[in-house]
Amino acid sequence: MCGILGILLADEDRHVNQMLADGLTVLQHRGQDAAGIVTSDHGRLHLRKDNGLVKDVFRDHHMIELRGSSGLGHVRYPTAGSSSCAEAQPLYTNFPHGICMVHNGNLTNAESLAIHCRTDLGRHINTDSDSEVLLNIFADSLIKMERGDIGNGDMVKNIFAAVEVVMKSCEGGYAGIYLINGIGLVGFRDPHGIRPIVMGTRKSPTKQDLTDYVFASESVAIDTLGFDLVRDLKPSEAVVIMMDGTVHSRRCLPPDKSVHAPCIFEYVYFARPDSIMDGISVYESRLKMGEKLACRILNRYPEHDIDVVIPIPDTSRTSAVQVAYFLGRPYREGFIKNRYIARTFIMPGQETRKKSVRLKLNTIKSEFAGRNVLLVDDSIVRGTTATEIIQMARDAGAKKVYLTSAAPPIRYPNIYGIDIPTRKELVAYEREEDEVAKVIGCDWVVYQDLNDLEDAVREAGKCPNQRE
Repeated sequence: MCGILGILLADEDRHVNQMLADGLTVLQHRGQDAAGIVTSDHGRLHLRKDNGLVKDVFRDHHMIELRGSSGLGHVRYPTAGSSSCAEAQPLYTNFPHGICMVHNGNLTNAESLAIHCRTDLGRHINTDSDSEVLLNIFADSLIKMERGDIGNGDMVKNIFAAVEVVMKSCEGGYAGIYLINGIGLVGFRDPHGIRPIVMGTRKSPTKQDLTDYVFASESVAIDTLGFDLVRDLKPSEAVVIMMDGTVHSRRCLPPDKSVHAPCIFEYVYFARPDSIMDGISVYESRLKMGEKLACRILNRYPEHDIDVVIPIPDTSRTSAVQVAYFLGRPYREGFIKNRYIARTFIMPGQETRKKSVRLKLNTIKSEFAGRNVLLVDDSIVRGTTATEIIQMARDAGAKKVYLTSAAPPIRYPNIYGIDIPTRKELVAYEREEDEVAKVIGCDWVVYQDLNDLEDAVREAGKCPNQRE
């Protein structure tokens, strides 16, 4: 999971640096390991990237150097390769034209593609990042199109043909943006639409009748920057925005190869609640998750003795409000979050996650003392955080501690962009609910039903067609 951003301004004398930094700040929840920006200024590329948060990576002297009217931005959560700043994005290759790229997702065949790039294409792959593979396959294909081996001299058609090669070669979930220096931006989405990407527009404030364009992982970045959301890219679609402002789009694979299957964890956890993905409000979907979850609890424990419903901040708040309402129990804030520590789920290393929980959260003891407490979380992955939080609730005086999850049991790794490498790390693997409760130390645990989760997202808004 990463955050990507690309902007092209109609006025070549304006600079996009501040907009990219602001947009990345809004997308910071999607990755906290590294941040980077590249801009194009009349043919000259300017790049700044490093490990750290947006506010730390970009200082005043960096921003001054990031001149240009078009550019890319990236915030990184590493799921492939390493945490080295060498693998921070944007990535760059000088030939042809000078191409930069930002990418969100995972390639499941990255290792074999890296070998193919080195041995068959003669491309230099310098890192273990699957993003570098995406960049080099596109660059090599575009060279062949432009030399006339396959292409016909039309730059737009050559770009689409090169993206088609990428999509036929690369397996997995991905969304990305290419900046082809002096030519334009190319946004693209994998054939299953697993990872999100949206585009937006606004009228240029300085060039009458011309338009500025933006691609982003989430609509919230488009809103914040003052653009209007146009739409999500479709599965296997590429959108080319040329420097002259002309826009071209194409589905690069046939309909039978483009089955829409977006990652439902975007709605559960990854995305900000004020985002809209594939026409569906993330906030509304989380409200529906809470409704479904309350019904499941009532079916399982109709005579429950819950006194109070408390969310585990922050993502679960929306669902917890509805759980409390439908259970007829008060909603309370029992945990206060320290906002100066990274989200534990996307922090590398089990011990780091465990140690950070009590730095991240503190209890309001009066909300727990002498009560039977229902804690609501968005998901239970490894169980490390849940175990610590349940113990914190008991330490604060709770008589009984129940736990419910807006997501179903997570028993298998997600290979499309989440850092869950082995089954044995997952607390629900080969365990039923009562066994999970015993492991993490709560009185009982109730998970969301998978069908209910899918229905919650569908009912929240217009569900994308499963085949387009």
